[in-house]
Amino acid sequence: MKNIVLTGFMATGKTTIGTLLAKKLGRRFIDTDTLIAEHEQKTIPEIFSQNGEKYFRKIESEIIAEVSKLRGCIISTGGGAVLDKANISNLRKSGIIVNLAASAKVIAQRTNQNNERPLLEEKTEADIEKMLLARAPYYLDNDFSIDVDNLSPVIIADRIISMYKKLI
Repeated sequence: MKNIVLTGFMATGKTTIGTLLAKKLGRRFIDTDTLIAEHEQKTIPEIFSQNGEKYFRKIESEIIAEVSKLRGCIISTGGGAVLDKANISNLRKSGIIVNLAASAKVIAQRTNQNNERPLLEEKTEADIEKMLLARAPYYLDNDFSIDVDNLSPVIIADRIISMYKKLI
């Protein structure tokens, strides 16, 4: 059974939707950022501040290589996981890639009071838009994409399940 792999920018709902999908489908939910934090015994912001983004991306790739060996899971990736083609290649071997897309405005609203996203600290909506544009080509590497701006998590999960069933 193929995994369902959720990609997308920070604050697009990957963890929320992934948890809901796992519950609806009776599958194991895996959040790669959670695994990274557990592996390092630090929060994501601590890893970034103490070890830097390059180190974080190295650990992220190692974790993704491991979870890609599993089957029948719902996997939520970090927002920058797509920046390394090897990550997507590994995830694609055992999964269907679903991109959750949101506008810069929605992302800014969702992260306004959140200090848990080191790459978004003190970023304006315009800054987020620039980051989205820079990452856009990477997010295009998916089996299908869903614009999450005006949809509830339940509707998004149901659409993913419907599309997934058509692809397997």
